[in-house]
Amino acid sequence: MDKPILPQVSPALAEKRRKRRLIRDKVVSWGVGTGGVSVIAVICLIFFYLMYVAMPLFSGASIEKVASYQSDVLSQGKTAHIAINEHGTLGARFTQLGQLQFFQLQDGKVLQQEFVAEGHALTSYSVSDAFKNTMAYGADDGSVVIMQPKFKVTFGQNDERIITPELVKPYGESVMVHEGLPVSVFNTRDGEEQMTIASVVHDQLYLTTLTKEVSFLDDSIELEASSETIALSHADIRQVLIGPEQRLLYLLDGEGSLLVYDISDPSDVPKPQVVLIGDGHQVERLQFLTGSLSLIVTNEKNQLSQWFIVRGEEGEHLTKIRTLEAGGGDITAVAPEARRKALVVADAKGYVSLVHTTAETVVLREQIADQSIQYLNISPRATVLFTQAETGTFYLHHIDNEHPEVSWKALWGKVWYESYSEPEYVWQSSSADNDFEPKLSLTPLSFGTLKAAFYAMLVAVPLAIFGAMYTAYFMAPKMRSVVKPTIEIMEALPTVVLGFLAGLWLAPLIEQYMPAIFSLLIVLPLSVLVFGYFWQRLPDSMQDIVPEGWHGLLLVPVILFVGYLAFALSHSIEGLFFAGDMRAWLTNDMGIDFDQRNALIIGIAMGFAVIPTIFSIAEDAIFSVPRHLTNGSLALGATTWHTMVNVVLPTASPGIFSGVMMGFGRAVGETMIVLMATGNTPIMDFNIFEGMRTLAANIAVEMPEAEVASTHFRVLFLAALVLFLFTFVLNTVAEVIRQRLRNKYGKM
Repeated sequence: MDKPILPQVSPALAEKRRKRRLIRDKVVSWGVGTGGVSVIAVICLIFFYLMYVAMPLFSGASIEKVASYQSDVLSQGKTAHIAINEHGTLGARFTQLGQLQFFQLQDGKVLQQEFVAEGHALTSYSVSDAFKNTMAYGADDGSVVIMQPKFKVTFGQNDERIITPELVKPYGESVMVHEGLPVSVFNTRDGEEQMTIASVVHDQLYLTTLTKEVSFLDDSIELEASSETIALSHADIRQVLIGPEQRLLYLLDGEGSLLVYDISDPSDVPKPQVVLIGDGHQVERLQFLTGSLSLIVTNEKNQLSQWFIVRGEEGEHLTKIRTLEAGGGDITAVAPEARRKALVVADAKGYVSLVHTTAETVVLREQIADQSIQYLNISPRATVLFTQAETGTFYLHHIDNEHPEVSWKALWGKVWYESYSEPEYVWQSSSADNDFEPKLSLTPLSFGTLKAAFYAMLVAVPLAIFGAMYTAYFMAPKMRSVVKPTIEIMEALPTVVLGFLAGLWLAPLIEQYMPAIFSLLIVLPLSVLVFGYFWQRLPDSMQDIVPEGWHGLLLVPVILFVGYLAFALSHSIEGLFFAGDMRAWLTNDMGIDFDQRNALIIGIAMGFAVIPTIFSIAEDAIFSVPRHLTNGSLALGATTWHTMVNVVLPTASPGIFSGVMMGFGRAVGETMIVLMATGNTPIMDFNIFEGMRTLAANIAVEMPEAEVASTHFRVLFLAALVLFLFTFVLNTVAEVIRQRLRNKYGKM
């Protein structure tokens, strides 16, 4: 009797093995399912965390009443200005008649009061710098008294904060402007090296400059005064303002015309630029925005508008930039914030509006009183609002307004920023200047991301796909076993190394041999075609020397020789066609800006990093095409190339498309290469010789320096969310297209 081929197993042992297999299948199935669900859960958690951090940007603002009271002492005289200390606890109230009162904001308790200009008959006053709380009073003898309230902070034994108010007069008891003539309309501007006082009497403008000289030994300050008188062509000057750096002087007349003088050289003041800023309506109020670069104009129609100097081909001109909506009531008071480009606007119905100029939004509009608000001011940190109503009632409110500068237009639209000649897309999140206007447009970063990915794919896709076609279908198996792993192992190269080489070696090399690089784009393909043509003309006996599938090795010396020749002749080509300097020729003759670290560098370096991803997936897809399809095509008389184009590629198209999209996703999310090889300039220019900044690189550069929970910090998280959503949408669309290709060609 023949022995059984397979050993006999008892039914009990077979059942035991079956149960073990079932258990293993369940464990593996559970493990794979758990892993898949975990991946989806982690992706969802990342998405929701990014949303959690970014959502406060769009949460709006709120205002909460803290206290309201009436005070007979604080109601004495009309309020000229109220300075609020950093912590929003104490105030310094100046009256139009020269009285100063230090008081507690919480309950109105007066801590100290005095007349700030004893011995002077006051005729006028000026809030010279609302942000530094510089107050000035003019007297009938032609002198000006300049002062600032200070809040000195010390700490007691139990770390209790003690705030001591004091009044400082940095220029002594008074400064003479024009002796014997009363000071009626004037303004002052203090700087590190000098102070300028501008006063108007009838049709004369008096400019007084106090130059500061610091002693070398004791650091004491000595003042040297100089004066100039300028005849005015306009009468009835109602307001005087001095711009930053004491360069521009603004005079507002009774007809709504603004005279802009350049007083950088007081001894030689040119004719003024005259601008009608009232739009045909009476100008009620004129004041500076934070930084004093912009003017906020309020007219009799309760319209707010922002103006600043714009540099054009014909010089500098004061230009109306935007009209700001602040509600429908009669505007009674406007106060700019000290550290942001924002305003607090009050009206006759007791409403308060929080307006941000750059974002062009009304962040909040709420009624805080049942009567007209005559005066208001906001603390330096923009958290405390102090108002005085028409009947003398004082209100104290707490404001929560963390991110007023964020709006859809500020993030994605063109914005006309201060000192810019036109609206632009700009990312500039910080500056050395405290009066800086944050520019948080994500548009140039998104553009840079797509630009970097586009040029990388422009280099990577043709090389990777054609390489995959040749390797999978034409190359000898033994040669393929060496080439394919070699290309795939390139993916293991650290991107920081590639970025380092691209920035410090490749970029200078391409700048030096630019004609060679562009010559190779034309000469190298032609050389390959010419070599292939002559190879086909050789006798069959010579062609048979090279085994089938090894012909690719013949191109290696051709490529090396052509590359060497192009670099050897680079300087000769540059001298013959580009006057010895191709970079200067591009800039001067063609009008194309050139930056050493540019999109061309990114295309080569990041394309080198993306090629292995696309090549590996595309090669596997082409190699996996069933042999019966190719054999059938060849049996019907099709050539090898026609079989590749008409049979293999359509069948493998879902896999090739997947490889391309994975490479594109890799290019979009790449950080280190673009960080080290682009120059990180957030500009919108598709020029291949200009750099860019991508979303990923921007996050890597600025996140370590961003203040936690600040607007800058949250906008960076919003950029990460945009990048996340972009890749998610891209992958979803790619998967839909891949499935359609699979359904179309999978039945071949």
